[in-house]
Amino acid sequence: MKLYSTLLKGSWIICLMTMFMSSLLFGQGIEGEDRPNILWITTEDQGPHLGAYGDSYAHTPSLDSFASRSLRYDVAWSDAPVCAPARTALITGVYPTSTGGQHMRSDVQLPSLIRKYPALLRAEGYYTTNNSKEDYNVSGHGQAWDESSPEAHYENRDEGQPFFAVFNFTQSHESRIRDRTDLPYHDPEQAPVPPYHPDTPEVRRDWAQYYHGISQIDRKAGEVLEQLRENGLEEETIVFFYGDHGSGMPRHKRWPYNSGLQVPLMIHVPDKYRHLAPQEYRPGGSTNRPVAFVDLAPTLLSLIGTEPPEWMQGRPIMGRYEAEPRQYLYGFRGRMDERYDKVRSVRNDRYIYIRNYMPHKIYGQYLAYMWLTETTRVWEQMYQNGELSPPQTYFWEPKPAEELYDLQNDPHEIDNLAGSGREEHRRVLEELRRAHRTHVLETRDAGLLPEAEMHRRAKVSGLTIYEMAHDDDLYPLERILAAAQMAAGRDAESVPGLLEAFRDEDPAVRYWAAMGILVRGQDAFDRAALQLRWSLNDENPSVRIAAAEALIRYGTGRDESRAVKTLLELVPADENGAFVSIAALNVLADLDEEILAGIRPALRQMEVNDPALPPRPNDYVHRLVESIMNGEK
Repeated sequence: MKLYSTLLKGSWIICLMTMFMSSLLFGQGIEGEDRPNILWITTEDQGPHLGAYGDSYAHTPSLDSFASRSLRYDVAWSDAPVCAPARTALITGVYPTSTGGQHMRSDVQLPSLIRKYPALLRAEGYYTTNNSKEDYNVSGHGQAWDESSPEAHYENRDEGQPFFAVFNFTQSHESRIRDRTDLPYHDPEQAPVPPYHPDTPEVRRDWAQYYHGISQIDRKAGEVLEQLRENGLEEETIVFFYGDHGSGMPRHKRWPYNSGLQVPLMIHVPDKYRHLAPQEYRPGGSTNRPVAFVDLAPTLLSLIGTEPPEWMQGRPIMGRYEAEPRQYLYGFRGRMDERYDKVRSVRNDRYIYIRNYMPHKIYGQYLAYMWLTETTRVWEQMYQNGELSPPQTYFWEPKPAEELYDLQNDPHEIDNLAGSGREEHRRVLEELRRAHRTHVLETRDAGLLPEAEMHRRAKVSGLTIYEMAHDDDLYPLERILAAAQMAAGRDAESVPGLLEAFRDEDPAVRYWAAMGILVRGQDAFDRAALQLRWSLNDENPSVRIAAAEALIRYGTGRDESRAVKTLLELVPADENGAFVSIAALNVLADLDEEILAGIRPALRQMEVNDPALPPRPNDYVHRLVESIMNGEK
């Protein structure tokens, strides 16, 4: 009101000058303090496989030395088990499920409220560089970095200007596991093979190659740290080292287990800035304080003396505005490349809970990129040949609705305690169920909508997905969450509720009704066949696709023919949009070869480019069509 009165009185110039001078003074730091430089050394597809984390197979002398003078975090999560969604959490300090950025390379618009953290640091006078990968699932608000390229470097800043710099290394990336190079430190015969992987020469070689990539990163990280010393900046710079998600091996990357989400995180704070260190900081020490990627953006602001904005969902782990430690970490899985799944996970200090919203899908859905790794192909072939036994078989089979693992006694997450019946486990299950539900509601998880429906609602409303999801009239989340949780179970008692949900006015509830019948199988289908046949004419394409999949799996020959015809009508991306096309093709790609042979000529004639979207989402339509044409699945 004071600003409004000033403007009315014609003193707007004085007001603006005051605001400008205040911002300049604020940019100099609170109470005239020197502000630290901040350096991030980041890696891709790397779990905590370092000597500093007790891994005896690792060869990481530089990073182990760094750990000896830093604080090691033993419970750090990337929020997403794949790169682009994980970086989306980093760049915003907001869970990607809140912005709609949870699906791989989906390129959603940010609301005007949310700014990428480099832009916030630049506004405070920092020189920000990224060397060099971006790969975010969100866009908007123009330039974030001063420089983002393979040449970007803090040395290019103005004299005396504080910097924030990222150096990202890719030698441990999934694609590098497929290399066949000399392995000076890692004998494949000695490689640690987890119990869910088959113990074969191919698998051992992939694990050894992965560790070799980490050794290469160790050398490069050492070079960055040495350059910092040579530049006389070691005592002026807070340094972070972390990976972007778990290893690139199958059942790690893309899967929101601890194996896919836990990352190494080590932070060094020089003596000059020890007052900004976290409460538990001691050089060479470790902490079980849970840290999520959404915490890192607000932590940066806290380190430079700026209070994080309220829209950031993370909590600063150090600095002037250090928050109380969080109790839970949250993970998610949406569309991974061309394939859909919907999973949410929660962990506390000991247990991890997994909620599978599409439990009828197997863990190891075919993804063209993942099948380039030899371990994936060997593992699948051995399963098909009947050469495996549990837990190596689990990856190729449908999922339970819920999973609960004791990470203290079962670090490989293979003994599902969700149905153990023990009172201790029931209490933990209820606790983490509540934590999951609270998180979905508090963060307004837009992922309870099919991807195409999420975009449709935003477009119709003229809002971003984040804004749409925060409007209860546009997105009645509690009702949709109730439908999703009812659908994702396998209990027969919920079938009457699912039948009622087919009549709901909200298409997301109708979608979950069809999905719930699909999850439960033949008996539920026999009770809902009429509703599913009606749903092939639903006005909403996501409902039609879910109904078509159920009719193909459990219906008559006539049901199958009608359902396939419906799906083919939804494939052309220029008419229906890429996300509808991807969803329809997901169902078609899993059909029997006899049916696929009959539809391939029609697919060849279809337009599979969505002119309204950038190339990356369209690429997944192409991948699915190519898989169908080549008989890959």
